[in-house]
Amino acid sequence: MSLTRTAAYDAALATTGGESGEFARNWKMLIACIAGCGFCMAGVATYSIGPFVKPLGDELGWSRTAVQASIVFGQGLSAVGAIFAAMLIERFGARRIALAGLVGTAFGFILASMSTTLAFFYLSYSLAALLGAGAGFITWTRAITGEFNKNRGLALAIALSGTGISGFVLPPLLVWVIENYGWQAGYLTLAAIPLFVALPLAFLLFRPRENAPATRAATPNAVPAGSMRDVFGSYRYWLLLVSIICLYLGICGIIPNLIPSLTDDGHAPENAALAQSAFAVALVGGRLAVGWLVDRFWAPAIGAIFLTPPAIGCLILMSDPSLGGAILAAALVGMAGGAELDLLALLSSRYFGVRNFARSYAWLYAAVAVVGGVGPMAFAYLYDLTGSYDTSFLISAVLFAIGGPILLLLGRYPEFPEEADLPDSARH
Repeated sequence: MSLTRTAAYDAALATTGGESGEFARNWKMLIACIAGCGFCMAGVATYSIGPFVKPLGDELGWSRTAVQASIVFGQGLSAVGAIFAAMLIERFGARRIALAGLVGTAFGFILASMSTTLAFFYLSYSLAALLGAGAGFITWTRAITGEFNKNRGLALAIALSGTGISGFVLPPLLVWVIENYGWQAGYLTLAAIPLFVALPLAFLLFRPRENAPATRAATPNAVPAGSMRDVFGSYRYWLLLVSIICLYLGICGIIPNLIPSLTDDGHAPENAALAQSAFAVALVGGRLAVGWLVDRFWAPAIGAIFLTPPAIGCLILMSDPSLGGAILAAALVGMAGGAELDLLALLSSRYFGVRNFARSYAWLYAAVAVVGGVGPMAFAYLYDLTGSYDTSFLISAVLFAIGGPILLLLGRYPEFPEEADLPDSARH
């Protein structure tokens, strides 16, 4: 695997305006994508539930499992929503679907603030997921893959780093709001952010070219992008799916349970929130580092390097860690959280082609959404069963040890006519 650029790569850069040309053309849209990824339902549901677990349990008598089951409805139905959103985007355009989705997300969280029963609570998350599906990751990443080629990995990383911003800001913000004004105010805060931050930015700045070609030139050995039947028939699709399920189950199981697990170990809520903020900082750093690296080197190798070490973080969390140990563990998992979604979007476009990106990514993300909902509830259930998170952390360590290394089996990138020349590093 070559680690240097080729003459073909440099020539392709010249035809696209150089490495900075794509960013110069699309920086406004990228800002909107950052806010959209950070404050859509998918961006806030998992990161925000932790501060609500104990307050809802204390006031309404709901178990941790019952509270975190809301993510099953929020993330699980996002799976259905992502598939329909992909079809709606192709018909009505990404901009309209994104704006409607942000309003739908806010509406769902407003309803959550009125909850008095579990059924109503789950309904509010369900509506936030379904009505907010148009503002999910599929919308923002599709726009990025349509406008970026040579810097696609970094551009996706920058856009998806919005989830790191929400992960950094939301836990301490919600802890403070809930402690001072109650959990209802916490949900109104969650509703206000997409409505008054992400929506105005999307309205002003998000104007992607519909069906924009992601590339400018074809390679001599290029093959046509296949149909979705070809995608589903590829071993790479199913290998990527297994990796995603393992990794995301571990990541999403840890995120909302990090604060409760650390407070159970005797850490103050403020210190536990600090550890989760460290997770978010590492998420952004890991995502940007991975995004820069995969534009230059073979992405599956970069993925294995970043996605396997969190197994060590899980073992640290099993050992009743000090605050420093908890921050280190959270950072290791955060780096994986940053790498995973960026790699999912990048690998979908590189292995299955830009033409099939919306649908191939939507189906893969559907798996992410399902396990993203199951993971937190499974962790909470094991806690209710055993009185400890140790079993869950051990399972997560095994999942990371599987999900990272198997990416190495993906092999060379296919070459599609709609794709410009890639560097040798991308060709493995």
